[in-house]
Amino acid sequence: MRDFSNDHRWLSLNTATVRKQGDLVEIIDACARHGIRAIDPWRDQVASVGLERAVRAVRDAGLDLSGYCRGGMFPADAAHRIEARDDNRRAVDEAKALGASCIVLVVGGLPQYSRPGSAASKDIVAARNQVQDGLAEMLEYAKQAKLPLAIEPLHPAYAADRACVNTTKHALDLCDALDPNRTGVIGVALDVYHIWWDPELMGQIARAGKDRLLAFHVCDWLVPTKDILNDRGMMGDGVIDIKAVRAAVEAQGYAGYSEIEIFSTDWWGKPMDEVLQTCVARHKTVV
Repeated sequence: MRDFSNDHRWLSLNTATVRKQGDLVEIIDACARHGIRAIDPWRDQVASVGLERAVRAVRDAGLDLSGYCRGGMFPADAAHRIEARDDNRRAVDEAKALGASCIVLVVGGLPQYSRPGSAASKDIVAARNQVQDGLAEMLEYAKQAKLPLAIEPLHPAYAADRACVNTTKHALDLCDALDPNRTGVIGVALDVYHIWWDPELMGQIARAGKDRLLAFHVCDWLVPTKDILNDRGMMGDGVIDIKAVRAAVEAQGYAGYSEIEIFSTDWWGKPMDEVLQTCVARHKTVV
């Protein structure tokens, strides 16, 4: 396992971590101040400053993109499926323009939550089938752009509204169905917040292998967690054995960034420089 104790060159900042403290350009400037060499921006943050300005800011700062958040949200009723397809194609185009290494996919849950305005449904099996169909369609477009798709399995608490793919096994099953020859066009983005609890995790990481491991996200699980969405912990403040998960991922040959992604009303209330200083310190000690 790589030694992170002496520098933070393999730290990437998911820009949601400081989304309340500044716009994307301000976040990029702050990353430069703290020697952070990679980011994973969100589409709404890119839209708020404009794609051209975002591309220029990333280029001028010399940043890598460990990913681009997010595509997906596939389930929809018939009236909204073209909307979902076109939205995901735009996500691919944006990710390509920004130079992202992959596009992270939050696949969606029931149609009325994935694509607001869709007719309500309780059929999670149908939603999962739509996810596979939507992935297959998006994959054909992404292949043309030579942009890998990274499925992010989310904690089961999000099954209804954000993602009905909730385990690493399910995500890898989809990868195997859509890319049986393991060509690298589709894989997984593993976030410890969502997967740490899974008794099959280590075996599934081994199953994934280097070619399926496209992104690795870190934060921590607080006890108690007061809000499942916006109460993630800074690494080291919770109960996740982050080093053990990173060791397993790197044992398969993963050598990319450890991307810090923290949704937290607490950390959003602190100055951006303080948050980034803490991220750097914790990356060296507990990631």
